[in-house]
Amino acid sequence: MLENIHSILIGITEEGDAEEHSSALTYGLSLARQASAHVTVQAASLKLTVTHAFISAFAEGLVAAENHRLDVLARSVADSSQRAAAASGLACTVQAPHLAYPELIKSFASLARTHDFTILDSEPISLAIDRGLIEAVLMGSGRPLIVVPQGRETFVGNRIVIAWDGSAKAARALNDALPFLRAADQVELVSVSGEKDLAHTVPGAEIAPHLSRHGVTVTTLALPAIDGDVAETLRNHAHLTRANMIVMGAYVHSRLRERILGGTTQSLLKNAPVPLFLSY
Repeated sequence: MLENIHSILIGITEEGDAEEHSSALTYGLSLARQASAHVTVQAASLKLTVTHAFISAFAEGLVAAENHRLDVLARSVADSSQRAAAASGLACTVQAPHLAYPELIKSFASLARTHDFTILDSEPISLAIDRGLIEAVLMGSGRPLIVVPQGRETFVGNRIVIAWDGSAKAARALNDALPFLRAADQVELVSVSGEKDLAHTVPGAEIAPHLSRHGVTVTTLALPAIDGDVAETLRNHAHLTRANMIVMGAYVHSRLRERILGGTTQSLLKNAPVPLFLSY
């Protein structure tokens, strides 16, 4: 039984292309049913803007027509989301803002602060709108985030892997995820060595009693990094153990470093084997 989860935000961006339907929506509604939580669905559309002073009236008309089309699509998604929530017996609030990119990002991060956590679809492309929303929630909301890979339609949380590196961000993620950890049948706290020095961090064996006091039955495991790749090690372990979720602190290295050199967060956001529970 999921406890202390009362308010969930689900974000969907309507960009007007032939994307697959949102796994975040169906996963989020499934989770909300199990937690008996209120759901807010924001189906946002990106407002295109005219920036060149000498753009033709014809081009302005095309932009206005496309903005209208995106706005109508987003409102349709919001309406269908509300119907789906009502069919599941859920209390649901919907929004369909039509905003330029900076305002959309700022608005969504602010809305996320008023919920227990946010659920978004995964996005493999680092410069995409959805990745911007992911980073905005992580950096600007102060709330945790669940990133759902395509095809994960139903919430299942009986087997959870915690990626533990002893950092403050990992500790925050672990505590933010306590409602899920308490409800799970199997929780593994996994430390992956080889990518960075863990000698001066809090070992898994020392955080495990803290979890036990919160009613979490946990086992600890140390794994060597596969070819020095922490993300691939976690992906492989999640697959082998049939985990339903990975809990981890996001961007332990700086975002700039991860963008240039790569990193565990960027790698898992690009190719997540299971939903990621992230805190920053």
